[in-house]
This record gives sequence, C-alpha cells and structure tokens, in this order.
Amino acid sequence: MFQLFTDTDTDITPQEAKEYGYKLISMPYSIKGDDTVYPYEDFETFDSKAFYDTLRNGALPTTYGLSPKKYAEYFEPTLKEGKDILYVHFSSVMSGTFNAMELAWQELSAKYPERKLYRVDTKGITILSYNIVMEIGELAKKGASAEEIIEWAKTEVDKFAVYFYADDLKFFARSGRVGGLASVMGGLIGIRPIICMNEKGVMDSIAKARGRKGATDKLLEYVRALQEDIKGHRVIIGHSDALDLAKELEQMLKNEYGEDLNTKIVVVNPTAGSHCGPNTVGICFHAIHR
Repeated sequence: MFQLFTDTDTDITPQEAKEYGYKLISMPYSIKGDDTVYPYEDFETFDSKAFYDTLRNGALPTTYGLSPKKYAEYFEPTLKEGKDILYVHFSSVMSGTFNAMELAWQELSAKYPERKLYRVDTKGITILSYNIVMEIGELAKKGASAEEIIEWAKTEVDKFAVYFYADDLKFFARSGRVGGLASVMGGLIGIRPIICMNEKGVMDSIAKARGRKGATDKLLEYVRALQEDIKGHRVIIGHSDALDLAKELEQMLKNEYGEDLNTKIVVVNPTAGSHCGPNTVGICFHAIHR
C-alpha cells in the first residue's frame, strides 16, 4: 500500500489533491525581503492577482528549500500508518531541497526499514509537473501499483513537453535558471524568449519572438510539430495573472484541434511565479519528445 505525495510547485489545488489521493508538500517563499515566510499550504487564500501585482510594483520574492526536519514531518505520519510513499515532484536539478529530502529519508528508512520511497521526477515545474501529477493520479485511482507507476514514468515523463514565454526577462535573469537566456537579453524591446524544459529537467531558451502575438504563434508551432495524441491527454495552459492571454491561446488550440480538446487553464503558483514574473504564458501537451 502506498500514499501519493506531490508539492505545491506542481500547481495542484487542495481539491485536486484530495480527489486524486495526494498529500501536499509546501514549497515556501517570502515576498517582504525579510524573515516572513509564506508556506503556501492553503491555495484557498492565495490571491494570485495581488501577488503578481506586487511583483509588477517591484517586489522580488525569495524562494526556499525545505529542511530535512520538515520533510520528516511530512513523511513520518504516513510511514507510521504502514504505507510506502510515492512522491511525484518538480525537477530535482532545479533545487537543493531534494538533498534535504534524501537526508530525511536516510534517517526515516533506518527507523522504518520495511517502508519504501518511490520517486517520480517530472523534470519540470508548474504546468508540466501538473500534467504528469494528474496522469499518475488517474493511474492510482484505477488501481495501479507503485511499481507500475514507476514503469509508466520511465517512458512517459519525457513525452510531456512545455513551452512558454515571459513578458519581463528580469525575473528569469535574476533566477539564473534558464540556459541560453543571455542571447536574447540586452534591452531588446518587445523580444520574448521561448523557453522549454529539456529532458534533463532544465529550462532552456530555445527561440525568440517579437511581441505577444509572435510568441503565441511560436508556441503553436511547437504544438503542431511535436504533439502526439493531443486529444488523448490533457492540454494545460498556464499563466501568471494573464488570463485573457491564456484564454486566447486556448481558443486558438480549439480552433485548430476541435472544441472537444481537453484543455485546462491554471495559474502559476507563487514559488514558480517568483522566478518567471507576471504575464508569463505557457502550454503543456503530450508530445513525441520534449
């Protein structure tokens, strides 16, 4: 018997977590530049409009990893129940928090030697991770074992692709998490980088476009070139307080693939949003490859 876990960097809501049987791990952030840390464990109280307006007004939030002690607090109650853990998480190469998780597990496994920790690294964050989390949640609801889910992930994780663009490059530049971004910097007004998550779980700037329309058209080009069985899987559109742009992209997709295309629009969580800034728009879909 196993318990599903995921983290708030995957954009999952508490309602969805409950529906699919996930326990949530919170990834904290601070917006005041002091020691005030918002754990972001309650999505119900997250005011995305206010958060992104704060960023527009000059705030530069700080994100934090978790301590081994905090991971132990999340995991141990489940282990005490006699359950294994299957943790579906955001890209392990994007944060040192998973080193803390490993340290926590070393102690916990000594205390509960009969229990196992299964991990699915989505090699992504926000909507890419969300799509995979939802797929795994459905597998678990249908009775898949932890071992079967791990086998599924070995081939399917790399078949979910994400492409997005940012309105303001300063947030990505500050985070230092996007390879190749320097090539599109330098005060180019109106130029928007097109960013993907590669097979290693790293963000790469792979193209550039002028203006929002050019960037949106570029996203659609990648969908056309790479999509595989697009109607057999969710198509997730993410935005950081840019709902009109997200809806426009959604309608363009439905115009092309049909009104019955299974789309969902989600708001980028604040820890990821701290690094991309407001008015970022992206799409995640099932693909031939990333």
